[in-house]
Amino acid sequence: MRFNRIRNYFRKKNSTPKGNRKKVGILLFATSFGLLFLFAIRLGYIVFGGQIGEESLKEWTDDLYQGSKVVQAKRGTIYDRNGVVIAEDATSYSIFIVLSDTYVSGKKKLYAQEKDFETIGEVFASELGSKKENVVKVLENGVKNKAFQVEFSSETKNLTLEAKQNLEQIFEKKGLAGLYFNEHPNRIYPNGVFSSHFIGYTDTDTKDGSESLVGKMGLEAAYDDILKGTDGKIVYQQDNFQNPLPGTVAEETPAKDGQDIYTTLDSRLQSYLETLMDATFEEYKPEDMTAMLVEAKTGEILSMAQRPTFNPETKEGLDDSSTWMNLLVEDHYEPGSTMKLMTTAAAIDEGIFDENETFVSGSIKIGDTTIRDHDLGEKGILTMRQALSWSSNVGMVTLQQRMKKVWPQYLQQFGFGQSTYSGLYGENAGSLPTDNSVDQAMSSFGQAVNVTNFQMMRAFTAIANDGKMLQPQYISKIVNTETNKEKVFQSEVVGNPVSASAAQKVREYMVDVTQSPNYGSAYGVYSVDDYNISAKTGTAQIYDESTGTYSSSGTDYLYSIVEMIPAEEPEYILYMTIKKPEEWSQKALGNIGNPLLKRAMDLKENEAATPDDKEEEQITVADYRELEVDTAAADAARSGLMPVVIGTGDKVAEQSTAHGTQLLPSEKLLLKTDGDQFYMPDVTGWSKADLMKLGKLFNVEVKFEGEGYCVSQSLKPYEALSDTPLTFTLE
Repeated sequence: MRFNRIRNYFRKKNSTPKGNRKKVGILLFATSFGLLFLFAIRLGYIVFGGQIGEESLKEWTDDLYQGSKVVQAKRGTIYDRNGVVIAEDATSYSIFIVLSDTYVSGKKKLYAQEKDFETIGEVFASELGSKKENVVKVLENGVKNKAFQVEFSSETKNLTLEAKQNLEQIFEKKGLAGLYFNEHPNRIYPNGVFSSHFIGYTDTDTKDGSESLVGKMGLEAAYDDILKGTDGKIVYQQDNFQNPLPGTVAEETPAKDGQDIYTTLDSRLQSYLETLMDATFEEYKPEDMTAMLVEAKTGEILSMAQRPTFNPETKEGLDDSSTWMNLLVEDHYEPGSTMKLMTTAAAIDEGIFDENETFVSGSIKIGDTTIRDHDLGEKGILTMRQALSWSSNVGMVTLQQRMKKVWPQYLQQFGFGQSTYSGLYGENAGSLPTDNSVDQAMSSFGQAVNVTNFQMMRAFTAIANDGKMLQPQYISKIVNTETNKEKVFQSEVVGNPVSASAAQKVREYMVDVTQSPNYGSAYGVYSVDDYNISAKTGTAQIYDESTGTYSSSGTDYLYSIVEMIPAEEPEYILYMTIKKPEEWSQKALGNIGNPLLKRAMDLKENEAATPDDKEEEQITVADYRELEVDTAAADAARSGLMPVVIGTGDKVAEQSTAHGTQLLPSEKLLLKTDGDQFYMPDVTGWSKADLMKLGKLFNVEVKFEGEGYCVSQSLKPYEALSDTPLTFTLE
């Protein structure tokens, strides 16, 4: 029944075929008109609103007709102390030829035409050494493949500015078009091998389509943020084919060039040292060598080098894995008998040294270990003075046994087991001897204690500089070329481990090493005309971690020498090491030291003061709290401050000067670590203001006697800090 009602309904509503077609037509027309109306509304919204969803049509248009390009900042130049360039930026160029006939300016054609291909090939052949037929073939294939531009073989790359300008002039003269150049950042090192591990090198890094230089080693890496500057940006109009329109380039953000770094190196001495080391390295074929020449009164490093080495421009030599380590700060080793200088100085200050006291050389027993002299006692009876010049282990152990309790403290006061916070990457802190009585005894002659070159040189400055220990310094100043302001680095006294009288006596005894015919371990080898030289040799056994024993076969030793000239009041300290040479003679290092020190003294006599009228830049203190101690101290040192770490924790808990405060270069910044163990630093030479910083940082009352700079302290260095008031005597 229900089905019949539905059928009858549709029968009543049924129309003729003509009527049905009419109804369908009306329905389609109405639908089309509605859709057209909606489309018109949407199109109007897009046109007048300039927006499709979240996308802006204006931005699309700008992207289509406006291009941008990074403006490379000039990387700062690295100089020696006298303004001689060590590393500087250079731009290289590579050629490309535009072939697209769309690249025009008005009626002027800016692309290379096929009729000129032969001439272009001839120019490349005569000026660059390319093969004419190859150039023409590349151009013809470019046209065939409808390429916008083409590039060529290696002859057209790495071009100098002079070569670029020459080609531009030739093209202009011959009426040729289509020649363009890509710029590539480059770094040149005009001196070649020149303290390469310290200076380092750069590599090209491509980011967002832009090439830039990044420091990869040494100073280039450690000071990359200072040298690299900040890139700028240019914008330009482009055509429908995304090609730049000539004459439409406008600078948007100027680049800020990097700052220049003046090192303390003297190119006259550095180049000479490199030459001298080459000869010795070739003749004696050691595993490695190091040398460092320092100005005794300032701690400034005038030259430093190592072998094997590499050329930072060509990278020749870096294939050898042994050349990647900066031996002066990264390598730790047992120094051997050069440590006897510190032992003797400590014994003098402790009042247990008598230069005329005699003892029987040869051997001495400590616990269950027998310690022997290098000559097995051939000299028989020696005086304590001769114990230093003849390098007797027995004599040094005898002294150490008399000052067992204070000897570990002297090692700390000389800075061993503590980083120098040089700011160079990978610095090793070395290690102190264990509490074992044998290790403590062996440390008196430079075994069972691990050091770095920088640590040894820091300790030597105390002997050369009448007790004042200086930080090895390798930067003279940093110059902001935009503001013309300078950040000048000053000498930093980092301790006073021994008295002036003790240091002077040790230097006196050191003269015997080269001038005593019977008891000088290097008699007649090290000398410079008209000067007395204080010297001390070292021969250290090398510990083999794989076997757990010391190697003592053949020449498997680390040989070394420290020299101070003139002995009476040193101007220079030279420290050299040579590891496992195929043959050994003191002449190996004498052939380097004698001529180098002679040249240094000659230059010293002729040097003249240079006027300095530039404004000194202040340093804004960073926030070092919660940073790793080594990271914080190294960064503070790099910025030009003198960090003093107090405590045994791993991170910085507090700092003596709030971040954002400005200090002068070389001012002290005290860094208090986390944890609960804090030891008194050696504050000899500190100003009253620095001492007050110390009291405030640890909430300890400080009292002063006299005016000037600290000469004594109530709490000895490396004793535990407490809430007991501190008293300082100033002069």
